[in-house]
Amino acid sequence: MLGKTMQIILVILLFWFAKLSDSWPLSTRSGWIIDKSSGHRFKLRCVNWAAHLQPMIAEGLNKKPSKDIASHIVSNGFNCVRLTWATHMFTRYSNLTVAQSLDRLALKEVMAGVAKNNGVLLNSTLVDAYEMVIDDLGFHNVAVVLDNHISEPKWCCSNDDGNGFFGDENFDPNEWLQGLAIVANRFKDKPMVVAMSMRNELRGPKQNQNDWYRYIQEGATTIHGKNPHVLVIVSGLNYGTDLSFIKERPLELKLKNKLVYEAHWYSFDEQPPEKWLEQPYQVCANETQRFINQAGFLVQGENPVPLFLSEFGVDERGVNGADNLFLGCLLALVAEMDLDWALWALQGSYYLRDGLIGPEETYGLLDANWDHIRNPKIIEGLQLVQQILRDKKSHVKKYYIMYHPQSGHCIRVDKKEMYASDCRTWSRWSYKGAGTPIRLMGTSWCLKAVGDGLPVILSIDCKSEQSRWEFASSSKFQIAARDEHGIHLCLEWNPIPTNSSNILTKKCLCSEDESQCHENPQSQWFKLISSNSKQWKVPEVNEKRSSTS
Repeated sequence: MLGKTMQIILVILLFWFAKLSDSWPLSTRSGWIIDKSSGHRFKLRCVNWAAHLQPMIAEGLNKKPSKDIASHIVSNGFNCVRLTWATHMFTRYSNLTVAQSLDRLALKEVMAGVAKNNGVLLNSTLVDAYEMVIDDLGFHNVAVVLDNHISEPKWCCSNDDGNGFFGDENFDPNEWLQGLAIVANRFKDKPMVVAMSMRNELRGPKQNQNDWYRYIQEGATTIHGKNPHVLVIVSGLNYGTDLSFIKERPLELKLKNKLVYEAHWYSFDEQPPEKWLEQPYQVCANETQRFINQAGFLVQGENPVPLFLSEFGVDERGVNGADNLFLGCLLALVAEMDLDWALWALQGSYYLRDGLIGPEETYGLLDANWDHIRNPKIIEGLQLVQQILRDKKSHVKKYYIMYHPQSGHCIRVDKKEMYASDCRTWSRWSYKGAGTPIRLMGTSWCLKAVGDGLPVILSIDCKSEQSRWEFASSSKFQIAARDEHGIHLCLEWNPIPTNSSNILTKKCLCSEDESQCHENPQSQWFKLISSNSKQWKVPEVNEKRSSTS
């Protein structure tokens, strides 16, 4: 009976993996990651799942079965996990079991939780347990990016942690290459493993460009030689924020359309928190330009290369004002550039971090018990960037999506009413630049400002000053027109006090002198996002009832 059951299981698995093989492996073309078999774009919309800390076990397996965690990932709109690993797990601890790892760290309660929720893993080696997590993700059709996060298993990162750059105390380049070879070879027959990231956040006093070129080339060649099917992901310097130096000296790799670059972006990278609160427009404009100069340039120009924003995140309790402003700024750029991305992080807690047992991860998507989404507004805010907004194989004419980054909502029209809604669908708009109308495509309607505090209307009067729109702030977030008295009014949506989805025009906040502004301007942050996606909603309008008002 058991033998027959195993045969059935094997048949199911073979069918499943054959199905995956139809979609994967992935490749690159013209700045995008694509499904190699169809040529259609495959957008990585990932969440980071840590497995690189001292226990060397994917976090949360004491809280929930691995398969349930994988299912939860999919149900929240993610198609990918960036699964971290430590070099030493494969080069020094490959025979250590899960039980032995937890026992040596005196994590008795964690062991009991793993026994309850993932009992089969306890007597498995750490490497086998890691593979089982990958299999559970693959079973749920989740792509996996294997990220070499650190060498010595521990929390990352600091300048003096001995793991920052080639030649540091715990970062032996030869052992690192050995680890890459082991991992690339071990998982070469796993179709769900679509990419390998060579190293997380290179940093510290030893970092230099010459060694970067030398070892990145060796690492990429090592991975590609062992598994030519996976994408090879390359990070830069300064905690993974800076790739600007390759403008002058491109990386010479022969990877047959497998090269992807990665970058990280957090609110604290360059600016102290108070700056976000004091000058949100200017800081957002500066940070956006910095990101473009140091990484975003890769997807622009004549020879674009895919860029994976492999880490960004915020305090998901919603209590950090700087993070809240930063997230709106970041999501606007991610949507504008239609980047592949990975949110930090999935885990709501850790087994052991910096000597503390069971600490909470406030940047975690899940709560500390791994039961619920910590902040549903974060998931809601990701809806637009979870979509493929631009695809070279699409035959749809370019249009704009009107996007409200603070909420993650898109502006839709139905029966001549403009309102904010989720970004599962949206209305299409056309816009030809400063001082021109914003038109609802497929109709004769355009936006018109009629007064401070009043809803913006749709009108066929598209030649008046009230229908001529421009961006009014340094970060190009506020969209403004003049009312009949010549006063600038900005689009605004603030659902909290009124519980209304209506879009208003109100006096522009903070656009002239931020130093004298004490209001949160994000209710007026709007972006026009270029798209050729088919995911729009056809508006229901009655042209016969149009007016010039």
